[in-house]
Amino acid sequence: MKTKIFSLITLFLMSVGASAQVDRSQQPKPGPAPKITIEKPAEFKLNNGLNVLVVENNKLPRVSYSLTLDNGPIKEGNKAGISSLLSEMLGNGTTSIPKDDFNDEIDFLGATLFFGSTSGYASSLSKYSDRIIELMADAVINPLFTEEEFEKAKERLLEGIKADAKSVDAISGRVGSALSYGKDHPYGEFETEETIKNVTFQDVVNFHKTYFVPNKAYMVVVGDVTVDKVKEQIEKNFTPWARSLDFESFVTTPSSNVAFQQINFIDMPSAVQSNISVTNNVNLQMGDEDYHAVLMANTILGGGFESYLNMNLREEHGYTYGARSNIGTSRYGAARFTAGASVRNAVTDSSVVETLKEIKRIKTELVDNEAIKIAKAKYTGNFVMALERPQTIADYALNIKLNNLPNDFYETYLAKINAVTAADIKRVANKYIKDENARIIVVGNGNDVLENLEKTGIPIRYFDTYANPTEKPKKAEVAEGVTATSVLNKYLQAIGGEEKLSKISSLIVKYEASAMGATILNEEKRMKGKVAQNILMNGAPMMSAVVTQEGSFVKQGGAKQPFPGSMGEDMKNTTGLFVEQTILENGTAKLSGTESVDGKDAYVVEVPGESVSLKLYYDIETGLKVKEAQIITMGGQSQVQEALLKDYQTYEGIMFPTVKEADQMGMTIVSKLIEVVFNKDVSDADFE
Repeated sequence: MKTKIFSLITLFLMSVGASAQVDRSQQPKPGPAPKITIEKPAEFKLNNGLNVLVVENNKLPRVSYSLTLDNGPIKEGNKAGISSLLSEMLGNGTTSIPKDDFNDEIDFLGATLFFGSTSGYASSLSKYSDRIIELMADAVINPLFTEEEFEKAKERLLEGIKADAKSVDAISGRVGSALSYGKDHPYGEFETEETIKNVTFQDVVNFHKTYFVPNKAYMVVVGDVTVDKVKEQIEKNFTPWARSLDFESFVTTPSSNVAFQQINFIDMPSAVQSNISVTNNVNLQMGDEDYHAVLMANTILGGGFESYLNMNLREEHGYTYGARSNIGTSRYGAARFTAGASVRNAVTDSSVVETLKEIKRIKTELVDNEAIKIAKAKYTGNFVMALERPQTIADYALNIKLNNLPNDFYETYLAKINAVTAADIKRVANKYIKDENARIIVVGNGNDVLENLEKTGIPIRYFDTYANPTEKPKKAEVAEGVTATSVLNKYLQAIGGEEKLSKISSLIVKYEASAMGATILNEEKRMKGKVAQNILMNGAPMMSAVVTQEGSFVKQGGAKQPFPGSMGEDMKNTTGLFVEQTILENGTAKLSGTESVDGKDAYVVEVPGESVSLKLYYDIETGLKVKEAQIITMGGQSQVQEALLKDYQTYEGIMFPTVKEADQMGMTIVSKLIEVVFNKDVSDADFE
């Protein structure tokens, strides 16, 4: 729980460490593909339709039960979110065992049990297998659904949607699917606040009764068991599971690829990074003759560290932390090719150009034989290693059934991989990667990236964050004479003015928040050129961050660790009694335009930094700061920590926001101002 509430800086610091250096100058030569012999799991079927596969493995005294429902695509329409709510509610007890008692018993057994809307999983020591399968079956057949848990689940889902509203990655995924498949296709529909609010408690109960049924289910059992024992367990506990009438999956043709290559742009004014994704629909199944060649093509284009995309965008240009591609498969004719990365705003256009360049390369040039050998060696190694896991055998057997594959599909897998040629890779790249008919989904800050995107010459279409066509975002305009300096000075005047501020020599500000059952206190001690931030959880010190003009470090458990790289230097902009005073002294701020914050226009002041930069938002009318964002950039990736500032009140003539709302780890954390102290209880020792 602690890691979920530490600041982003702390999370980054914890990840900093030395790594061993390995000499990779000599690529090992791959040997011949090993002969693959895969044991067939035992199988049986209950009268209610439940299919069971059993893999005996006595190496460890453990057993696992994996339940998969082969329902196919299900359209939820204006009640999108039913399946997500069902996932949240399953496993919260049964009609005969209250939620707390149910969870306590699982913990007591040292077991694991959880569910999704079309799945379930349980594992335990084999000596407890009778009880864990009994609990699993009870949760499947007699789930404890209550109005109270339904409302809690709905609230969690709504909070998640609010958090996703600020995520360029989440928006790219949602809009990309909606545009590619169409909003009327199950793979293209998405959850909104409205659709979730449309779902009733009875909707979830009916959905479970209709779709969570044995005649669409497979149970895979792996571990220290015997087939006879498993059959006895499954028949005893799952025979009462009633089948429902067979239903048809919602199988429909997805939207067609676009007629010409185009950028589909979604404006996110607060974005510090752009998410780019080149995508087109494909119709590929695992049983197709092209399948293994496609695997090789994707591996070489963007399936690993040494792929074309990653070596270009990351290693050569440093645009991103990682660039990847994927070519999906689907039994229902609804899969996609995607290629892209999250990149800095300044290189969004260049990243699009370089991504298209590498796609063209794999379609027009024969892949080097050495690259093919490396890709094949990677697949061979991963495949052989996976076979050491008993679960893999069961998964492969289930895959054969679900995808209607030949029985020897995995036994001939490596032979087919090794038979792929450079000509095969070029052929399937041209067949499945349709860059000439691709959407280039770009989610980013229009003010920062559109001008250069237009220079690529690729037509641009504009969409909102829910895939609705919209107009080109207007470039932010600033009134004549307004500068970063005037905005910062107006803020200092608005909170109290120079005369009052000049009388302050030290400052203590304390905010308190509640998260996951803990009380979090954030105490800041400030003097000119210094700041010490102390985090306490339930009264116990957790960590401190100190920034001065002489040095910057984090303290935790009595140990000091300096900020990495240029971060300490950049953080000096956050020092002082009020950061605006320090920023004005440094003279590096710039006014980047205006944005809407909570429905009101605000000036945006940016303070650049190599590792840490700031974006500060000031209400145009009042001059008060209404939002602050800290952008941390490391290893080609940027992350942002934002907070809304609300309800200003006066303390001894100086105004402070009494409420801060920040999204962290998918949660909205509300901090409230509990104390302001002027000119006492701060000394140089607080910054040592």
